[in-house]
Amino acid sequence: MNAYEAITGRRSLRQLSTVPVAKPLVQKLLYAAVLAPAPHHTKPWRFVHLETPGSRKRLAEAMGAAWRADLESDGVSESRIELLLSRSERQITGAPALVLACIVAEGLRSWPDQRRQRAEYRMAVQSIGCALENIMVAAQAEGLASFWISAPLFCPDAVREALDLPAEYEAQALVSVGYPAGDARPRAEPDLATLIKTT
Repeated sequence: MNAYEAITGRRSLRQLSTVPVAKPLVQKLLYAAVLAPAPHHTKPWRFVHLETPGSRKRLAEAMGAAWRADLESDGVSESRIELLLSRSERQITGAPALVLACIVAEGLRSWPDQRRQRAEYRMAVQSIGCALENIMVAAQAEGLASFWISAPLFCPDAVREALDLPAEYEAQALVSVGYPAGDARPRAEPDLATLIKTT
């Protein structure tokens, strides 16, 4: 499979088999991640491979507690909360392979004004998006499926505490990776006419 085939064949797929993903293969995907472009030739990201059931359980509980507080403050019904949290917990604890992506400020420049400081941070955000895409495209090339979970953005402190991460790690997203389930079907291809404009 060439790069273009991997890019165009990739879809977010949540129906994953229970077959485990070998650690060397996960490491191969993470190697693809750290080849992502980054501002000033820096490395503004760190990746955490959540291998143990204990780390996943702690993460699911911490994220679930944070999400519950938000949902309750929004007035969401208890039955709906339980449904959402149960699904979230299954995605975290049941993923064949699970990777957390974090931003770090290493190498980022300091500016005297907020406008340029925000732009500097956004470059790191763009870079981590590239790194996540590298993981998922590489997974596709290896016959794996993946999907990304952006929930850590809403509770980075809870994630850091649950996993005992360094203070400079700012959680951004999880990527769940596994072999596609037998009955899994990707979504339809996007309609380019509605997404691409020419001026």
